[in-house]
Amino acid sequence: MSTVKQTKINQLLSTYPSGIVYLTSWLVKHGYSLDLQKRYRNSDWFTSIGTGAMIRSGDDVSYEGAIFALQQQAGLYIHPAGKTALSLLGKSHYLELSPKKVILFGGTKEKLPTWCLKHDWGVTLDYHRSSFLPADMGLVDVELKTFSIKVSNASRALMECLYLAPKHQELSECYHLMEGLNNLRPNQVQQLLEACSSIKVKRLFLYLAEKANHSWFQHLDVTKIDLGKGKRSIVKNGVYNSKYKLTLPKEFENGEL
Repeated sequence: MSTVKQTKINQLLSTYPSGIVYLTSWLVKHGYSLDLQKRYRNSDWFTSIGTGAMIRSGDDVSYEGAIFALQQQAGLYIHPAGKTALSLLGKSHYLELSPKKVILFGGTKEKLPTWCLKHDWGVTLDYHRSSFLPADMGLVDVELKTFSIKVSNASRALMECLYLAPKHQELSECYHLMEGLNNLRPNQVQQLLEACSSIKVKRLFLYLAEKANHSWFQHLDVTKIDLGKGKRSIVKNGVYNSKYKLTLPKEFENGEL
């Protein structure tokens, strides 16, 4: 390999962190042609993990390395969400330490690439596309070993849990998660609730926050939050809460949680 090519590969390896995925399209934009990428693979500098994606040969790359590429190289808002985000934030100590399923959220038009879906990350990727919250709102940087990725902040993560409830997320677990969020910032919660388009999520969030008796709940201006009209049934044969117009599991209203 020529000195010029060695310089380019050395620059690539020294500039970007280990543990990440490199997107072929992104590399092309940064001056690494498809032919040059092929030579890197033939020289065992890189290993393909599917069409359009490579990793450093011998590198241990987790799903977070894929998320880094999707966010930083592809410009997508796909991010760890719900319980996964709370775990990464250290907000869910009693949840399993090594989850087998990772919850991801992204915009309605954002798809997980085939290479990401088919590669074995050691976990199952549970991806949900939605627009019930603005794509760029309520995300924070979490520092990992060699790089950082954006994940939902605690407020948004809980709302994502409620978005999945009760079909894909137990409502009782949402309440226990809410109980642990005693230091949320009212202004952040207010902003998300005002921007949220899901009536179910907004009503459940306020109901659980009030039930958990969090001090920050008192600082919310509920009059600015559109809670919609009419009743919402979360479960069948539940108990009706007239304040939030929700039919909830009996244990919620009977104090059995």
